[in-house]
Amino acid sequence: MYDIVIIRNGEISIKKKNKVDFENALVKNLKYRLHKNKDLKVQKVNGRVEISLNKQDAIDTINKVKDIFGVVSLSPAIVEENGYEKLFLGIKRIIDLEIPQNKKSSFKLNIKRIDKSFDMKSTQMNIDMGERVLKEYNNLHVDVLNPEFEIYCEFRKDVNIIYTQKIRGEGGMPRGINGRGCVLISGGIDSPVATYLMARRGLFIEAVHFHSYPFTNERSKQKVIDLVTHLTNYCGRIRLHLVNLLDIQKEINEKCPEEYMTILSRRFMMRIAQNIANEYECTSLITGESLGQVASQTSLGLLATDNVVTTMPVFRPLIAMDKEYIIDIAKKIGTYETSIIKEEDCCTVFLPKKPATQPKLEKIMNYEKVLNVDNLVNTAIQKSEIMEIKIR
Repeated sequence: MYDIVIIRNGEISIKKKNKVDFENALVKNLKYRLHKNKDLKVQKVNGRVEISLNKQDAIDTINKVKDIFGVVSLSPAIVEENGYEKLFLGIKRIIDLEIPQNKKSSFKLNIKRIDKSFDMKSTQMNIDMGERVLKEYNNLHVDVLNPEFEIYCEFRKDVNIIYTQKIRGEGGMPRGINGRGCVLISGGIDSPVATYLMARRGLFIEAVHFHSYPFTNERSKQKVIDLVTHLTNYCGRIRLHLVNLLDIQKEINEKCPEEYMTILSRRFMMRIAQNIANEYECTSLITGESLGQVASQTSLGLLATDNVVTTMPVFRPLIAMDKEYIIDIAKKIGTYETSIIKEEDCCTVFLPKKPATQPKLEKIMNYEKVLNVDNLVNTAIQKSEIMEIKIR
């Protein structure tokens, strides 16, 4: 039985003066994920984060936390009493726990002498302990270049820590360390991936979804709720704002040229998202746009939509990605199968036959003069529905 799970936080370790803040955020997120199990204790020990298992199952615990942003790798480990002889007992425990006794296997010892007051160097300790292992186990032989099992040992003043596995975690930065971002999320493949990528860089997520009910149905809205619910596994709690864009689209359709329908609608989306972001203390907008992927995502199209955002940056983590790469990430995080369910969204309502791909900003601003922009934006926000979606 394992005693602890070692959490390695990779990028956090190079943050110098900010390291403590990053570690504290990671500890907080780990505690939140494990709060239902009172026997597990998350703490900072020996200059890193560890989970004391208190006889709880290590692999089950690892599966619960390995997708938390900031966790680079994890190791279930044995903690043995301090002292050189106790180190060998710990090595025997890990061998009996992890290496099959009924087959020939190779191993390598990797002992790190953290207690420098001990007079034997790490190289000598590896040789001596290796010889003891060979005498104890007839099925084991040493292979220093390509071992089946590498046994890592930390020889400390207070304890010995022994482990073999390094299980890959999600990586990235702890959730919330870089503030809050507001994502414009649809039911497609791209925006859930963009949400995941920006949350991975330490952002809390606020989400805004635009629909055109009753022109779009309830299934379309539920699809987005399902996507956001799944994303909480990575992002934690997400507040989802459901905004009906239909009245705005009708107004644009009646008063503006058809080919500018998409770009004008996008400008309203950005205005609304920015207002919501400001209200909920977000410092950025996030979209799933990729350059050239659709008609509105040309350089001039993006320039036209960005023109209405004046209080924060717009992050587009997918901007240079191929569709195949985006799909690969969607499959990895588990959103792809939901995203490809065919449902109409607001972008298909009043879709122009030939949308403008090189929109002129001067023309766009002239077209908007016939629209009561502020009233349309404020009304849409006032009528919006807000949902708090928590981790499952």
